[in-house]
Amino acid sequence: MGIQVSLGSMTISEKEFHLMRSLIYERFGINLSEKKRTFIVSRLQKLLRAEGYESFRQYYDSIIADKSGKALAELANFISTNYTFFNRERAHFDYFVNTALPVIVQRLRRQKSNDIRIWCAGCSSGEEPYMLAMLLLEYFSERYVSWNAGILATDISSHALSLAKSGVYTDEQVNLVPEVLRKKYFIHQSGDQWAVKECVKKEVTFRHFNLMNRTFPFRQSFHIIFCRNVMIYFDAPTREKLIYRFFKQTAQDGYLFIGHSESLPRDRCPYCYIKPAVYQRTGSLQKVIK
Repeated sequence: MGIQVSLGSMTISEKEFHLMRSLIYERFGINLSEKKRTFIVSRLQKLLRAEGYESFRQYYDSIIADKSGKALAELANFISTNYTFFNRERAHFDYFVNTALPVIVQRLRRQKSNDIRIWCAGCSSGEEPYMLAMLLLEYFSERYVSWNAGILATDISSHALSLAKSGVYTDEQVNLVPEVLRKKYFIHQSGDQWAVKECVKKEVTFRHFNLMNRTFPFRQSFHIIFCRNVMIYFDAPTREKLIYRFFKQTAQDGYLFIGHSESLPRDRCPYCYIKPAVYQRTGSLQKVIK
């Protein structure tokens, strides 16, 4: 008899779990281990009940049959983990301001360009791109108007993007924002609510995007890419393919920031290792592929 996991009245069979697991891996790159059966049930049981599905197989079949992609997008909302906070892994933001930005700015000045392109891949509820936008505004100060700077922030979860676009956070969520930035770039609303000011919001463009897309549609490369605490859900082959797609989208001397709990294999990484969780493109893709 196959293994079944129950939570309340919902049960997932071994076959159903493997169908859902394969679908989630193929479409989102998220690699769920055998121990994640309860995770699947706990995340999706409310959805299945609300939509009237009698089994996970029925739900799976409906996703496959839906050509609009709406059901798959809804699955992404329930299955993705959107844990983040302002100033997370602060050392990255310090390096961004003190080292990465000066390097990029110097290179762009030599090229007589004022176009700075930054991508937050897996932006969740928006804390990371808003933090970067505030730091950009602070770094350039009154010179900011002479630069064509801004941030593209993407995520697979439409729910997370909706929260990000609203730009409203609680006392607890903004607690780690340096006080000088909090006073300058947030408006304290009623209760414990804080709203990101429009001068910051307008510098961030939020878009729905799946990192598992085989090709990235961006016309120009990015000088800085943040993809932190996203690849911890991917297996090694998925991470490696994604890193090469990132590399192709990174400008010369540009940077990739990943989470401190993540690492890239030195012998197969096209980027140059700078410090823990910080990498730089110093060569061409052709030179690193053996």
